[in-house]
Amino acid sequence: MTDPNTSSFFGDFSSIYDELNLTYNYTEFFLDPATQPCNTYSLPNAVTLAVCVFYVSIFLLAIPGNLVVGLVIGLGKQALTPSDLYLLHLALADLLLAVTLPFWATSVTQGWVFGDAMCKMVTVLQELSFYSSILFLTCISVDRYMVIVRAMEARRANRQVLSWAVCAGVWLVGGLLSLPGFYSSSFTPGNSTNVECGVRYDPQSADEWRLATRILRHALGFVIPLAIMLPCYGVTIRRLLHVRGGFQRQRAMRVIVCVVAAFLLCWTPYHLAVMADTFFRLKVVDYGCLERTAVDQAMFATQSLGLLHSCVNPVLYAFVGEKFRRKLLQKMRKMGIMDRASVSRTSRSSVSSEITSTVM
Repeated sequence: MTDPNTSSFFGDFSSIYDELNLTYNYTEFFLDPATQPCNTYSLPNAVTLAVCVFYVSIFLLAIPGNLVVGLVIGLGKQALTPSDLYLLHLALADLLLAVTLPFWATSVTQGWVFGDAMCKMVTVLQELSFYSSILFLTCISVDRYMVIVRAMEARRANRQVLSWAVCAGVWLVGGLLSLPGFYSSSFTPGNSTNVECGVRYDPQSADEWRLATRILRHALGFVIPLAIMLPCYGVTIRRLLHVRGGFQRQRAMRVIVCVVAAFLLCWTPYHLAVMADTFFRLKVVDYGCLERTAVDQAMFATQSLGLLHSCVNPVLYAFVGEKFRRKLLQKMRKMGIMDRASVSRTSRSSVSSEITSTVM
């Protein structure tokens, strides 16, 4: 037996649907791939092992190489010229970068296993080395310009005292620019089991902070120094080509020019990759998952190339710098590693490089 009230209720309810003329679409729903998050980029095991070996190799080359450079320049009997002083501090900056390499080598294969404090310290050291290196290279270019192009003004200035003040200023500026490294921490990404060391921004202000730090990095760590170095060296070399003995002076500047060129070759690709990533994040450039993955791969590869810079300069000194080789051989003779005759032959063959005031 049915309840009359109930039957009338269902009858009224169905009539409402008829009046509204409602229809249902049971077609299948398809996800739009363009709206889906990209898969996280991960390195194959063979690549991670190769990168680890690469970092360790750089470390083994950079530490003794830069120590030798520091000893050869720093233990000379004569007072250091400003350019020699800047080169000495450049070797120290490369040493700081090399010290961080074993940590990154371990992180590539096993994740970050050193904790929050070491994550901050290693990141700050890497940033300090990065900024101080380019700033010391800029100082060298300005010093060479002053000595060769504006010789009279350079003689009147107390360059010896000024160079020490400049070195202190460079380390201070580099230290200030490396402070964002203290925001780094060890964390485990949601889609990974390995702990990573990196900067974690507040999601609400991540874009603003990332943009601010990257503008500083590109401007003060690359664009502005490059805008100073290129005109200084361009005018200096042009001046050397038009003075007596200028060609010999230009040859003696080869190491400094090669040092600057090595920095640009090592770090320019990284800056371009980071700029592309910044454009993606700010939605200045449209991109898909293929482009996103390509930029991630480029950032990792070019950062590894940049770390190679820490061991390049000693190789340049050894193969290009005649005065450096002579001074190194003299040190080795004093230590009994080489005989006096071979050192004498080397000294006579590099007399022409004495024209300049730098150790190179």
